[in-house]
Amino acid sequence: MTALPASPTGRRLGLVIDLDICVGCHACAVNCKEWNFGGHSGPLTDWNSFSGTEDRGGEDAGAWGVWFNRVHTFEVGDGPDSRTVHFPRSCLHCEDAACVTVCPTGASYKREEDGIVLVNADTCIGCKLCSWACPYGAREYDHADGVMKKCTLCIDRIYNENLDEVDRVPACVSTCPASARHFGDLGDPDSAVSVLVSERGGYDLMPELGYRPTNKYLPPRPRRDCADNEEVPVSLADLADRDDPEIGSGLLRWVDAVLSR
Repeated sequence: MTALPASPTGRRLGLVIDLDICVGCHACAVNCKEWNFGGHSGPLTDWNSFSGTEDRGGEDAGAWGVWFNRVHTFEVGDGPDSRTVHFPRSCLHCEDAACVTVCPTGASYKREEDGIVLVNADTCIGCKLCSWACPYGAREYDHADGVMKKCTLCIDRIYNENLDEVDRVPACVSTCPASARHFGDLGDPDSAVSVLVSERGGYDLMPELGYRPTNKYLPPRPRRDCADNEEVPVSLADLADRDDPEIGSGLLRWVDAVLSR
């Protein structure tokens, strides 16, 4: 079986995902698939990569194959307290990664210098032990190549000195339209992502298992009840109907109200 790094540096690169603002658009999953189709672990998929290229009985057979990042949607709560939560899921790059320790060939390994968990396709025999050991369902089996694949944190991007520094982030982070995904060193308590986790009460997924995942989730903020607030939000229609001699009409009144808040 494969051993974890004996003397890690303390640097732990990972993701922080804000469940409060994730809109479930799947842009992260699509851009992940697009980048990795020809990247470090490319080709990412094993058949009909992007849909529309294969059919069954004249109908689109859909996109099959490997997805490093998936987005699940849940309805939580009841009545007025109910809400929709979009939950992105990918490899969490655990500190005590069981997927590594069960690997019989050493194909699944954890990097000492940054904590990223990877798979060496050249030595992977496709036994799927790692997928059985992973409680997060983060391992994907490529039927065409006969090997396991997973999120690499876009290692070919984050260390690529040919890219501008601002672009040296995973593809999922660079494409998120809501800025719900953040990337950085979670082993540094003073890093931007660590401070964000501390301020927002970020948490591990299923901490009771003891795998100590690097990636963190930020919980949805409590729903605000306007009835309990002294200041009730004002609509544009309300502003347009107001008659205030000290403020001009139309757009100027709206701008004044916004800038006065």
